[in-house]
Amino acid sequence: MAGAGGDTPQQGDGPGKAAPKATLLPEEPPQEQALRRSAEELRQEDRLSVCSKLCYAIGGAPNQVATSATAFFLQIYLLDIAHITPFHASLVLFIGKAWGAVTDPVAGFFISKSKWTKIGRLMPWMLGCTPFTIVSYFFMWYLPPFVAGRVVWYLTFYCLFQALTTLFQVPYSALTMFLSPDQKERDSATAYRMTVEVLGTLMGAALHGQIVASAHASDHCTVNLTINAADSSSSLSNASNLAEPLGLQSHGREVYMIAAGVIGGVYLFGIVILFIGVKERDDPYALNSDKAIPFLKGLRLTMKHGPYLKLTASFLLISTAVQLEQSNFVLFCTHAASLHNHFQYLVVTILVSAAVSIPFWQWFLQQFGKKSAACGISWMIPFAVMLVTIPNLVLAYVVAFVSGLSIAASLLLPWSMLPDVVDHFRLLNPHAKGPETIFYSSYVFFTKMSAGIGLGISAASLEFAGYKTGMCRQSSTVILTLKILIGAVPAILIVIGLSILLFYPITEKSRKETEFALELLRRSHPSTDNLSKNEEDTWI
Repeated sequence: MAGAGGDTPQQGDGPGKAAPKATLLPEEPPQEQALRRSAEELRQEDRLSVCSKLCYAIGGAPNQVATSATAFFLQIYLLDIAHITPFHASLVLFIGKAWGAVTDPVAGFFISKSKWTKIGRLMPWMLGCTPFTIVSYFFMWYLPPFVAGRVVWYLTFYCLFQALTTLFQVPYSALTMFLSPDQKERDSATAYRMTVEVLGTLMGAALHGQIVASAHASDHCTVNLTINAADSSSSLSNASNLAEPLGLQSHGREVYMIAAGVIGGVYLFGIVILFIGVKERDDPYALNSDKAIPFLKGLRLTMKHGPYLKLTASFLLISTAVQLEQSNFVLFCTHAASLHNHFQYLVVTILVSAAVSIPFWQWFLQQFGKKSAACGISWMIPFAVMLVTIPNLVLAYVVAFVSGLSIAASLLLPWSMLPDVVDHFRLLNPHAKGPETIFYSSYVFFTKMSAGIGLGISAASLEFAGYKTGMCRQSSTVILTLKILIGAVPAILIVIGLSILLFYPITEKSRKETEFALELLRRSHPSTDNLSKNEEDTWI
């Protein structure tokens, strides 16, 4: 009988409870079953191949190569090769960054008005601006034979370079949203992009640094000691009386032009790979009947969107801190830490550390959330302060390694979180088509403007401290200023930025809920008759 009971478990109390539990699964409503099957099929279609992700990532690398070389070396080039005063250098850096920032919303406006073409809506902008970007970048590192107009020369080509890189960066960044509607695929593509961009940053600093290192070698200082001692009161304060011997200046001009030509070739390689390997989708988020949101209306809604404001304010400060570290690191190593023979290797250490840690941060934010990963940005603070107080070679390499980890997190997180903000905005404004370029252009505008202000204040501080162009030994006031710009100022900016990020409202749970709600919305709203009902304030 026991065997019979075992053969018919539904007759017993204990086993009998399992039968109704098994019958619960088929009772799922047919509509939900169909939706789940359709969602799974859609996810398969939305998946990106590794080749597509790599081609997308490689396409953005040239901009990072050039930006890295500019961030690390333009300031010291203007001061020690072109012999522009720190005040004029601050004007070039600030006005150039400000001009690039102003170009961002303008570029966003025109790109949002673009029509769909055979190669996409964003791709023509990237293809069209690349040749002009190469030309402007080359002449930005060219030392003109005249002296009186050098400030105007560098200001013109730096502004032109900033504007053209904006015309590339805005559509390239927005392209993330047109690769796939799947958040995981976009995050994965962003991780590929950040890894290759950090490698591009490494390539830019390494290539440029190795090529131009001889222009800043310590033996030049030995040659210049008697000249500096004799002419420090007059010739070093006037750009028309150069303290550096003509032969050394000619050598510096040549190596910087060679570096500019090499990086120009990288631009051509990157745009070809992007064009061949990436397919742009025609807005996979909006319904076919949706109309493009007017730019000014979209900008007004963007500026009222709470998650976007908090994200932008936080990383505005953090990116300014990183920019200050980059632009003053070579000067600090040269004049404040007696590491002028190691600065190119320290820069490479920073960027190698950043490149290899991108996959780790991608794994970390998937496991513990994007807000939790932001803690890694703060790691650079204590080590930078230690380097300022104890300028030691071994400690410098430790600081470089840890700083690379923090820089990787600061690069990956905003571009990984911004698509979540756009999705959240779409959920509140479901019939607004084309807000991506508005979000991305305004975000780049704020970060560039803040970086321009930071660089301008940085160079102006050196001017007030008494920085002398061409001098191998600077005053104690200049050294103290460099230590503050490397240690105290970035630390304060990072702490404030991370404090703001604590109030960022999008969590991993709400992000997944938004993704599911958008999927339902796309399948249940066939028209846009109620567009006007979605224009209310979206402050959170």
